[in-house]
Amino acid sequence: MIGRLAAACAALLALAALLPACSGEKKPEVVLYTSCDDYLLREIIPAFESETGIKVRLAGDTEATKTTGLVQRIIAERDQPRADVWWSNEPFGTMRLADEGLLAPFTPAAAADFGGAWPEGFAAPDQTWYGFALRARVIAFNTERIKPEDAPLTLRELADPRWKGRIGMARPQFGTTRGHMGAIVARCGEEALREWLSALKANGLRLYSGNSAVVRGVALGEIDIGLTDTDDVIVGQREKWPVRMVIEEPSPPGERCAVGACPIPNTVSILKNAPNPAAAAKLADFLLSARVERILATSDSRNMPLRPGLLGELRDTLPLTAVQPPDLPAIHRAIPRAINICTQVLGD
Repeated sequence: MIGRLAAACAALLALAALLPACSGEKKPEVVLYTSCDDYLLREIIPAFESETGIKVRLAGDTEATKTTGLVQRIIAERDQPRADVWWSNEPFGTMRLADEGLLAPFTPAAAADFGGAWPEGFAAPDQTWYGFALRARVIAFNTERIKPEDAPLTLRELADPRWKGRIGMARPQFGTTRGHMGAIVARCGEEALREWLSALKANGLRLYSGNSAVVRGVALGEIDIGLTDTDDVIVGQREKWPVRMVIEEPSPPGERCAVGACPIPNTVSILKNAPNPAAAAKLADFLLSARVERILATSDSRNMPLRPGLLGELRDTLPLTAVQPPDLPAIHRAIPRAINICTQVLGD
């Protein structure tokens, strides 16, 4: 009798375990639009799914247009949003979405890491986006063709005739080059950008589809010097390419204008009217966590963390260890004027 009772109980337990699957209960999910590189997503997204049990559905785009293209997609979907969370590897597309009223305010759990107040200059005043994990704009050069002591130290030096036909950058209408041009206008003025671009064009500037293509061009000897991002140079070095980087120092007051490193934070936002708001909040919290900032800092991207303790621990491994908080709103406002100048001087 006892044996039959035990068997019946076991059968009931097995049946109960099957009921959720039979009932058609949907596994929670969240839709992430992101311009982050695939090799980082392959580590970060499975970690979130394992920790929360929430399935992440991803949408990305090509390297040349991935931020701009995804921003346009979010705007086009404004009446019926498909995305829950927007994770950009630069801030200015995010700021455009904020201007369009497409982002929802939120307070991430990670704000506690900073005493409740996100670091100055790296969050929207209305709490619609938060910045973290910085990269920077740099001058990359081919170490087999240029000695480190001879490498240019400033953007202005790229107009020197000795570099004629030997310089390149990504098309400025897209990506981080777009923000870099805006930073020049915001800090140095429109005429400074126009004169510099005109000098580069006269010096045989070559335009590429994206920052990684610039580094590849430097490594292959198509050009000797290129403007790009810190992470693209680091990836090239991992591949044993002959590339190094120079980070421009900002000009002190009273001297000829130089914008410096032009720091580029990642940003995370939750879309207004997100289809899966609870899961969106969990994903946004995870992306802004110390765990993800550590992953980005120790990956090939080598992003500079905002958390002082993490920065101190990893300082010796990072290309960028200190920045002045950028005036991101001023740069954002300057971008349309900068792109207009770029188009006039360099074409579409």
